Amino acid sequence: MAGQTEQNTRKGENLLQTPEQKLFFLSQQFSPVHSRKLGFTRRQRDRRDLKEDENPEAKARRHKEMELKPLYKELLYTIAHKMGKPASAEVFTDSQLHQYLKEAFTMTDEEHNGLMEKVQNTEPPIYCLMVTVKEAKEILGKDVSGFSDPYCLLMVLEEEEEKKSSRAKAKPSKYVVKVQICDKFLINYGERARGKKRHFAKVSLTQKLEEIKTNLNSLRRMIKEAKKEKGTDDFLGNIVLRLKDLHCTEDNWYKLEPRTETYPNRGQCHLFLQFIHKARDGTLSAGRNAYTNYCGILQQFVQAYISKQQSSAPWKGALCGEAQTLLELYATQNDLSPFLQDLAKWVAYSKLYQSLEVDSSVLFHQLTSIEYHWHQQELPYQQKQELGDSLHGFLQYGLCLVSKYRDIFPPTPSATPKLHTLLRILVQICKTQAFQKLNPANFELHNEVHDAIVTGTEEWFTIKKGLHQPMTKDLTEIGSALSRLIAEVQEDIKHNKDVWNRVFVSAVQVDVFTVVYQKFDSLLAKEVKATLSIMEDQMELNLSKSLFPVYLSLQAIHKDKAFLQKRGLLQLTNFHEDFRDALPYWLNQAFSTTQDRVVRAVQVDQLQPLQVGAVPIKHSSSAVDLVACIQPICHLWEQLSWPDPEEAFMLMVKLTEDVCKIVVNYCHLLKERVRVLSENSDHSIAINMLCVVVNDLEHLRSVLTRLPSQLNWEGLRIRTQSVIGQSQFENTLHSQLQQAKSILCKEIRSALDTLGKQVDHESRALVLLTPLWQNSVKILYQISTQHSQQEGLMVFCQRLLYTLQCLEQCFHADGNGLPQKALHSDEYKNLKAHLTHHSLTSHQLIEKFFKRKISEQVNYQGEKYGAVTLLTSYRRSDQRLHIEVLNAVSLLPMDSNGLSDPFVRLCLEPNHVFPEIEPRCTQYKSCDLNPLFDEAFDFLVSLDQCQTPGACLVVTVLDHDTLRPDDFEGEAFLALEDVPGVSEQEGEEVDSQMDSAPEQIRLPLMHPKPNEDSILKLLESRRGEREAQAFVKKRRQREKQSQEAAQQ
Repeated sequence: MAGQTEQNTRKGENLLQTPEQKLFFLSQQFSPVHSRKLGFTRRQRDRRDLKEDENPEAKARRHKEMELKPLYKELLYTIAHKMGKPASAEVFTDSQLHQYLKEAFTMTDEEHNGLMEKVQNTEPPIYCLMVTVKEAKEILGKDVSGFSDPYCLLMVLEEEEEKKSSRAKAKPSKYVVKVQICDKFLINYGERARGKKRHFAKVSLTQKLEEIKTNLNSLRRMIKEAKKEKGTDDFLGNIVLRLKDLHCTEDNWYKLEPRTETYPNRGQCHLFLQFIHKARDGTLSAGRNAYTNYCGILQQFVQAYISKQQSSAPWKGALCGEAQTLLELYATQNDLSPFLQDLAKWVAYSKLYQSLEVDSSVLFHQLTSIEYHWHQQELPYQQKQELGDSLHGFLQYGLCLVSKYRDIFPPTPSATPKLHTLLRILVQICKTQAFQKLNPANFELHNEVHDAIVTGTEEWFTIKKGLHQPMTKDLTEIGSALSRLIAEVQEDIKHNKDVWNRVFVSAVQVDVFTVVYQKFDSLLAKEVKATLSIMEDQMELNLSKSLFPVYLSLQAIHKDKAFLQKRGLLQLTNFHEDFRDALPYWLNQAFSTTQDRVVRAVQVDQLQPLQVGAVPIKHSSSAVDLVACIQPICHLWEQLSWPDPEEAFMLMVKLTEDVCKIVVNYCHLLKERVRVLSENSDHSIAINMLCVVVNDLEHLRSVLTRLPSQLNWEGLRIRTQSVIGQSQFENTLHSQLQQAKSILCKEIRSALDTLGKQVDHESRALVLLTPLWQNSVKILYQISTQHSQQEGLMVFCQRLLYTLQCLEQCFHADGNGLPQKALHSDEYKNLKAHLTHHSLTSHQLIEKFFKRKISEQVNYQGEKYGAVTLLTSYRRSDQRLHIEVLNAVSLLPMDSNGLSDPFVRLCLEPNHVFPEIEPRCTQYKSCDLNPLFDEAFDFLVSLDQCQTPGACLVVTVLDHDTLRPDDFEGEAFLALEDVPGVSEQEGEEVDSQMDSAPEQIRLPLMHPKPNEDSILKLLESRRGEREAQAFVKKRRQREKQSQEAAQQ
């Protein structure tokens, strides 16, 4: 195919694309200097003259006639004369391939039929099978030396129709070729071979001898005669292949078959088979060569595939099955080498990359393939030129994208990987042997990328400067425009430092941050100088406001110099000198703004203590606002960060003086505010206001104490020690601060004197003791709730309860302190209840638990889980508690048959009150939801036990199970003090011989709610008490069996 390609011309090559799709980067995007660096000295190819005045419809028609239809006819011709099976697993019929062609080339049925008729009238090609015998292994040694001198005999045989009497014999055709190993040859079997029933290729092979490694230098191979008479050569094996079973391209190892079974294992032979055409009709594509047609077909298929895709994801090189089949058939029939196919794909895909989203792996794969084939096969001259031009064009296109990386690859997670991929592709191109061979000039990608970044940065700055050009000649507008421009530059520098720098350094080892920073440094210095020169001697307040953002942005940019890899003299080093005229306006603006905020804060202050959460604040809102108002002045000092040490000291003196003025003025405003509010207020309210004022002034004094650390006086002293002496520093700044503190102390003493004169004995107790008592109660509550799960909490709470009682007596002072009403506030009641609850012993808690259960039983409504009926009485004569279990009704079904086997368990609780009383159980009733028990039980218990707080009878109904634990039906609690015979009041005369009559009671069954009992949680926290833990475990197990848990 190499010879065929070299013989054809490139006529019509440039017609593969529409005029709108062609990109001439080589002549338009870069100067001759870049062309020289790239080694581009070849003359640009002439392209067909295009009529610029044609309308789009005419261009489309001419494009279809001159470019698409010739390719369409070539593909129809390929389908009509195809041989062999495609490599893809999916097989397509001719009609399917025709339908795909019509869609891909947008041909109508009429156009298709007309072109099909033309193809059918053309001359058919000569069908050829190209066979390459590559190598053999494990063949037999036929000579006395143990080796063989193998060669191949190739024949194409035709099998005739079977005869009735004997089997058909294969007749050899006239094409018999004798070749050596590693030869390539063609077998031309013409048009007649296509109509036969069966086709075979028979390779009778005397294989290539295996190499023998031996340490005997004297061993020589015996040399046989180079040529022997036919019929005297030894048979080594043969391979029979059916032509209709072959793919259009085969590259496989085949096993050598013997004639007899004497030596069945005769080795293998590696063959490469390919069906090709010779003498194809050259009128179909107007004389264009096969490689050019392949490029056009590939490009058309890719465009058709991408246009049909709905996804916005990058194209990853995939094509539909029909397109792959047609490309394979066309390349095989025209004997296009894999090198030429990969070259065509690179050319097509690199052009698509310039207009569509193409995945980088597609280009990387083609570059790798071209690099591999470059060492294996020599390209024709014209294809070399095309490869060189393509690599040139893509490099220049890539450098053009690099220069505009800000717009094309924004700093987003989805765009930066694309920039990294582009740079890697450029690096890969420069590393390929093809590029280095075809471009002898010295080309340094690092320098080219550096120049592209510099050029792109300058262009970007020029564009942004034009966008932010002021609409008028007003100086304030000019300052605002400069501020907006520098803000964009600052943002761009940040993106280069944080995002793009990693991409460029990892891909091409270019520190883009340093390159961009140095370029912006010179551009901004020139722009700032030019703008501020216009404003010279015209500074005023509004103009200074517009310049403050400029100063801040320049300062932030100047601080980024710490990240530069290469340090040098920067033009923005002394940028602050240009803003000396605006500095006084900035300081006055900060002072006046802060002063106004303080006045407004005092005007809305009601002089009431603030309450933030559970922690009270002693001062009022204006004191908090004053601290917030002073903070911007401290922030201004940090923002300015004035570089000159002597000027920075003067700035600090001015700022400290302003803060002291604001504090003194606040004192006067606060005194006036308390006078206004107390005129029509109650006497006690006025006293409270005076207390708040004292607290405000004290808070302000503490703020002034922290001022040196907030303004970092120590850092300033270190900076200025070479120009400002220690004594001057102390006498200036510290004296200012001390003077302001003296004024505050004087005002505090004055307020305290006034407060002392107005507060009498009675109001003093209420005013001073009430906050102290409330604070004490809150502190005790916080302490009691901090470590609720610690061991020894009971003793701890008992001590706190004792402390609370002592404090109550102290604050009441036998009626001389706070009254009982003031002492027993809601917070006090909650604290006392909390401490009392946590001070109880475990036995007391268990008794309290059963009291709560008894109360819950009394208030329980309905019979959701059924009910149980009892007959109860207590005989004091023999201290016997008599319980009769009569029946149970409406029980829940617990078994799979929809019934239950219920029984009743009776237990006296708490266990520490009845330690020797064992639970009693009734007999279980099989398959009954309304069982009748009628069983009686007697418990020997004393009257004192029955009258113990929390003493009760726990009635539990269970479902009997044999192989698993009994199911829980429900439980009920009966207070023993409600049983007849127990509930008689003390002092009543009770006849020991007359016992109380039994009383019938119906108890609804209940299910406990899980994790809702605070008593169980408290008992659970007492890890060291076994009885408490056993009780909790028993109740928790009952909660797991509860159906209330399943409902939640």
